[in-house]
Amino acid sequence: MDGDRAFRLLKLTKQPSGLQLVKASWLSACIRDQKLLSTTGYSVFIPHRHLIHGQHPEEGELLKEQQQQVLGSEEIQSPAEERAVKPNTTEAQVEDSSQRGLGTLGQQQLAEKFSDDEDSEGEDASVTQGDLEALISGRYPAKSSEETSDSSSAVAQPASKWVCAHSSNSKKENHNQCITEKLEVLAKAYSVQGDKWRALGYSKAINALKSYHKPVTSYQEACKIPGIGKRMAEKIMEILESGHLRKLDHISESVPVLELFSNIWGAGVKTAQMWYQQGFRTLDDIRTKATVTRQQAVGLKHYTDFLERMPREEAAEIEQTVREAALALKPGLVCVACGSYRRGKSTCGDVDVLVTHPDGQSHRGVFNKLLDSLRRSGFLTDDLVTQEDNGDQKKYLGVCCLPGPARRHRRLDIIVVPYSEFACALLYFTGSAHFNRSMRALAKTKGMSLSEHSLSLAVVRGPGGVKVSSGHALPTPTEQDVFIQLGLPYREPSERDW
Repeated sequence: MDGDRAFRLLKLTKQPSGLQLVKASWLSACIRDQKLLSTTGYSVFIPHRHLIHGQHPEEGELLKEQQQQVLGSEEIQSPAEERAVKPNTTEAQVEDSSQRGLGTLGQQQLAEKFSDDEDSEGEDASVTQGDLEALISGRYPAKSSEETSDSSSAVAQPASKWVCAHSSNSKKENHNQCITEKLEVLAKAYSVQGDKWRALGYSKAINALKSYHKPVTSYQEACKIPGIGKRMAEKIMEILESGHLRKLDHISESVPVLELFSNIWGAGVKTAQMWYQQGFRTLDDIRTKATVTRQQAVGLKHYTDFLERMPREEAAEIEQTVREAALALKPGLVCVACGSYRRGKSTCGDVDVLVTHPDGQSHRGVFNKLLDSLRRSGFLTDDLVTQEDNGDQKKYLGVCCLPGPARRHRRLDIIVVPYSEFACALLYFTGSAHFNRSMRALAKTKGMSLSEHSLSLAVVRGPGGVKVSSGHALPTPTEQDVFIQLGLPYREPSERDW
């Protein structure tokens, strides 16, 4: 990317004092190495007309030296793993110094899309402000092309333009499966190696190909698909012409080991990489040589069971077991299994059960009593997070096992919520994650905020989308009310499986 194009995208005419413009490949390298690197070799040439009056081109070198001093004083730590709907790690939450690093580079001016970076192997993924926030937070969704901004300056689009406005039953057949299945291998490889930038680029391309209405047949056609750049188009053509992608032959031997380790509940990418660097290569190595947390020990004990998806009939039994125990404590309690079960999937990875009471009061005091009852019966076998306070919501993460021979241990979350928050919690924990992201992004464009607690109006956000005022909660007695407030047609749970 040249300086002129960068200034057009940033909507700037002059280079702000103290700001250095660097290539996107610098950020990718920082994420790969888990620290802020020197910007030497990554600077973008700034034409003289974009310099502030009186500033000479030679001053660029001084700016670079000053920037390197700042960058050298901090390190990026690995982002905490996503804990919103499916907490999959109990690693210590890390202060996100990457926010400060991006701030130094003018994070607020990166809201426009970047693509076709000749020096980046990010495969020309159009990178939005939301993508940058995803890199920082550890959330790396494959967004639709409509969700192009996550900043406070987002412009409201017609509801019909958003994924959450449409039924997932309308998803098209994947006409490019022979391509996407190979790209998915690379996306996973980059992800487990901690290279989230490249993983994001591949995920966006895969999503675009899966949604495309016909098989891709030419380089020119591939380049015209939103989310696919020139380099990705070249890889697509290599697959079409040879049936293979040479890059797959050069995947690091660490990848299958890192994937093995990151599948341990409670171990994220950072921990998996640390274990690999310590010389561990098998699960037995982790069991006998590694220092593990209590949660990781449980994940190791039930490693195979956790990886195998359960039939929905088994999920229904788990829901019923929790419901019976809850009703024995307090008649009238409502217990609903959410997640993929509520979306009608034939198999489930785990079970999330929401518990509430319509009178708005009787849910109080139930949380610990319910857990004690389920432990005494032998249904709960291991605790992962015994209690996670989230405002007025209380959340338990653990392991259960139905009675009978050859039963597998399954992941179970129990969330007790006040009835005033039930609709938003039900929507949130039902998912899918992509559907939820779309609804939250749409809410932002309307000056609103959607969470598992409430839908709020008159939310004020400052620079970078930071919430300054939380506004006030709107009445949402049912899920339908949330859709109505956002101007969306209601979608049944089975229609939210994006």
